[in-house]
Amino acid sequence: MSLKDRAKAAAKNIEGKVQEGVADITGDSKSKAEGQAKQMEAKVNHAVEDVKDMAKKIID
Repeated sequence: MSLKDRAKAAAKNIEGKVQEGVADITGDSKSKAEGQAKQMEAKVNHAVEDVKDMAKKIID
């Protein structure tokens, strides 16, 4: 995984966690769901990049 992609995914994950935490405090269920979705998106991005890394190792 490139460092740039790793940083983007980490930032998206942190953004989602913060949004979910604020939503817990305010009781905003829509915002909480959006925060959880951002965290899931970050996990998917990490998984995709991990597959790319494994494919590259196999090819090399």
